[in-house]
Amino acid sequence: MQNQAPYAESLYILGDLFDFWIGDDESSPLINKVKVQIKCLTQQGVKCYFQHGNRDFLIGQRFAQDCGLTLLPTYQLIDLYGQKILLCHGDTLCIDDIAYQRYRKKVHQKWLQTLFLCLPLTLRLKIAEKIRAKSQMDKRYKATEIMDVNADFVLKTFQQFNVNTIIHGHTHRQNIHQIPPHFTRIVLGDWGETASILSVNEQGQIQFLTGKE
Repeated sequence: MQNQAPYAESLYILGDLFDFWIGDDESSPLINKVKVQIKCLTQQGVKCYFQHGNRDFLIGQRFAQDCGLTLLPTYQLIDLYGQKILLCHGDTLCIDDIAYQRYRKKVHQKWLQTLFLCLPLTLRLKIAEKIRAKSQMDKRYKATEIMDVNADFVLKTFQQFNVNTIIHGHTHRQNIHQIPPHFTRIVLGDWGETASILSVNEQGQIQFLTGKE
């Protein structure tokens, strides 16, 4: 945010900015720090966009307004220097994880989200911690292949949106996959001791940037 993003035309955050999100009314030093950093960026004229992840899908308009960013739908087509690109978080491409997809369908119901957000903040936090603990436990017993994208579904997604390039996160397996006959799937990496940032310039050059958080 401080050293690289100010030089960009636009910044796209493809979800899981936070480990979990229980509502825009939550406040913490970390949340406030992130808001300030994004706000500083948008005030400098850099357009910021956010696509919900599986951990922070409850981020809403209040957060967006506080930061000056724009919320994007599950799938977003963008024109990147003349090339049509499809952006998504990536969890919707992992259809082999049937249990997760069933869970995702449930928690993305608007009525359930509204009901959850009406609960006291402390209760929401307890529920979120239980869900997160269960998710971490479930991952131990899932095959690695199940938690990755389904190749056939990815190909259908290329065709459905009529694009040659998809950029997503979620699986944490940073790579640029060339898929015959002419498709490219770019995967953002995990954020740990280093950051995973994808940079695209006006010449169409694509590269991963890494740096200390």
